[in-house]
Amino acid sequence: MPARTRAHIAMIGIPAVSHVLPSLEVIRELVARGHRVTYANDPAVTQVADRIAETGAELVPYPTALPVADNDWPDDPIAAMRVFVEDSIQAHPRLRAFYDADPADLYLYDIGTYAARAIAEAQGRPYLQLSPTFVAWDGYDKEVAEPLLALPGGDALRARLTEWLARCGATTTDMEEFSRRPTGSVALIPRAMQPHADRVDTGTTTFVGPCFGARTARDTWARPAGAERVLLISLGSAFTRRTEFYRRCLAAFGNLPGWHVVLGIGRHTDPGELGEIPSNVEVHPWVPQLAILEQADAFVTHAGMGGSSEGLYAGVPMIAVPQAVDQFMNADRLVELGVARRVDTEDATAEALRAALTELVDDPEVARRSARLRAEARAEGGTERAADLIEAMLG
Repeated sequence: MPARTRAHIAMIGIPAVSHVLPSLEVIRELVARGHRVTYANDPAVTQVADRIAETGAELVPYPTALPVADNDWPDDPIAAMRVFVEDSIQAHPRLRAFYDADPADLYLYDIGTYAARAIAEAQGRPYLQLSPTFVAWDGYDKEVAEPLLALPGGDALRARLTEWLARCGATTTDMEEFSRRPTGSVALIPRAMQPHADRVDTGTTTFVGPCFGARTARDTWARPAGAERVLLISLGSAFTRRTEFYRRCLAAFGNLPGWHVVLGIGRHTDPGELGEIPSNVEVHPWVPQLAILEQADAFVTHAGMGGSSEGLYAGVPMIAVPQAVDQFMNADRLVELGVARRVDTEDATAEALRAALTELVDDPEVARRSARLRAEARAEGGTERAADLIEAMLG
């Protein structure tokens, strides 16, 4: 195999844990292969900055305007899109100054940032999107984007991004093409989770599945002795202020014979508000999700793309309780794949949750489908394939 040429690879991301974690092992692998990797993100978000530092990448600091500190994301979809646009616009001058002085040979970027592609185009450098969720398909514009932008505020958002593109140095000034049609994309999800996968342009997008690496001490979990079955309950990192839902889970699964329950409640919920914790339940603000899933028999998830992908990768049946944005679509996809039951929050009584668990774990067809999807996800290549694709762009 020919020796690799050391390159400067830039990753420009956003300080949301659900956007950073999916690509971290790819960044670590690129550093291990001898490349210099700079990673632009907000150092004030310690749970993100610390993870980036552990990969060996060099943090390029920029302050974010995203509401990650208090998790106060807008409910209105246009307003939610606008916070990402405005964050990229305010971050662009600082990022442009750094990378004009120290250009990268290749720019990697998260779907939540627009500044990276603008910088790469201005410099005439190659760029590649690392997508932690599903990508656009043939027909996406008419089926999803146009109805969304027809909502109040959509025209103003389009005008704002179009005006910025015209003056920021980007060579692609059409909003739709710039924001939804990357010239190259590596999707860090199982292809099974992609809506209309048969309509995705495989000439520009490659599905590599979830990307994992060597486990750190922080990412381990020991199954308690005597636990016949393990249930993990986690609503991810963003939509965790759900005290009443957690109480219903305790009523549903607390003291359930044969079951040990791990409940992740996030950092915004006070454990004291949950009431008495049953002896078969452990409660944590954060859990090493994949380590638990690899030993679990079922998973109650908000159906975020990260959790859904890890559930498929581990081959664990899921109860999907979607909370926001793409989670409703993800939940329906898991049901369609035959490995989950969807229970909406308002319907998530203790009885409904317990019934869904029983249906899942007692159904041999669910077990067969989970095993098949697990094998498919692991065959997609993961971290090494993603790193190979990135290196191929270096020429």
